[in-house]
Amino acid sequence: MSVIKEFREFISRGNVIDLAVGVIIGAAFNGIVKSLVDQVIMPPIGLLTGGLDFSKLEWVLKPENAATEAVEKVAVQYGAFINTLIQFLIVAAVVFLLVKVVNGIRRADAAEPAPEAPAAPTAQEALLTEIRDLLAKGGAPKATVAKKAPASKAP
Repeated sequence: MSVIKEFREFISRGNVIDLAVGVIIGAAFNGIVKSLVDQVIMPPIGLLTGGLDFSKLEWVLKPENAATEAVEKVAVQYGAFINTLIQFLIVAAVVFLLVKVVNGIRRADAAEPAPEAPAAPTAQEALLTEIRDLLAKGGAPKATVAKKAPASKAP
């Protein structure tokens, strides 16, 4: 089997296509969550904390030298990490809710009773079915008549 044929079979499987769609939707969802955190959630939190902008919080390890043009500042930007952590928590909550809904639907489908199997035919119905089948084959079975042995004469 050629590599191209194997690759075509791999791609044509439904779960690979579903995974690709999930990744694309996830990437789009990431932009929505980033906007939600940066522009909706963090401003009120910053207002509650006295106008603090979390995205600008940093721990400066080496400050810039004003005499040079090169960027020499070294800083740990823990505020950006806090924003990213909040984004992760939102995504995790949404995925949790999505999985919870899907599991609920699966449980509901599993709880539905299976369709009942038809009841076994009665003895009379079975006999009538057998007769019908024999007639469809070409007639009734020939009756076998037991031949009587000739009567022997007693002496």
